[in-house]
Amino acid sequence: MAEFTDGVWWSNDGLRLHYRAYAGREDRPPILCLHGLTRNARDWEPVADRLAGDWRLFALEMRGRGESAVSPDPLAYVPLTYVQDIEAFLTDRQIDRFVSFGTSMGGIITMLMAATRAERLAGALLNDIGPAIEEKGLAKIGTYVGKGGQFPTWMHAARHLREGFHDAYPNWRLEDWLAFAKRLCKVMPSGRIGFDYDMRIAEPMKATGGESGFDMWSGFDKLKDVPTLLVRGERSDILSAETAAEMQRRKPDLDIAVIPDVGHAPVLDEPEAVEAIDRLLRRVETGTAA
Repeated sequence: MAEFTDGVWWSNDGLRLHYRAYAGREDRPPILCLHGLTRNARDWEPVADRLAGDWRLFALEMRGRGESAVSPDPLAYVPLTYVQDIEAFLTDRQIDRFVSFGTSMGGIITMLMAATRAERLAGALLNDIGPAIEEKGLAKIGTYVGKGGQFPTWMHAARHLREGFHDAYPNWRLEDWLAFAKRLCKVMPSGRIGFDYDMRIAEPMKATGGESGFDMWSGFDKLKDVPTLLVRGERSDILSAETAAEMQRRKPDLDIAVIPDVGHAPVLDEPEAVEAIDRLLRRVETGTAA
């Protein structure tokens, strides 16, 4: 596993937030790694293991996940608040230009940041997310987010995840499910294994039906001059092939990598994803959108 240091920053409303920092070349813009709804900084371990040293990475943990503080108001668990938290991080670290890697919710955050100041983005990776989200996928997320559940061993946690996500990763072996469990879960004070997020993150989703509250197409359109990669799981129930095609119609230089026999969301260590990420980072280095 790539070496990292733990860091903290403070949100505008006084929450202590956590990130992992991976060292890399200072002459390149850092990569901000933004996780999905129920994930945390560990979600980026496969990416960091490959890129750290060549690229600086900051794996940020949104409020209510991992080692970041929980929000006193659960209705603050929304993308606009996360953007404000990230703005505080960028100010704290004096970062004025960066690459954004966003998985699912992290990709929504990336499009939101592009909507306001796209010129700061040296590149963008949208992992299995687009401006239109499929109702089937949202419905599935609603069946497990905030439900909790604790397990006596890591093996029990891995088997539980396999039951819920086998359709997304049909070719995974037991060791893959164990690694997945250790990225999503933690040892609780009771000694049992539980999910590493505040269960109240589900409350805004219940209140809004999963709507983001803004026009994501306008945010995506602001990426027109930004080197951008769209990674889509072939079996995704969140990002349809039709939405991906419309994204490419609007942005003809959009690089699309389809990960065969994978659903929502690719881990980004798949060969097709690795090759596409390398293409994106070459474009970032040369400063070309195409």
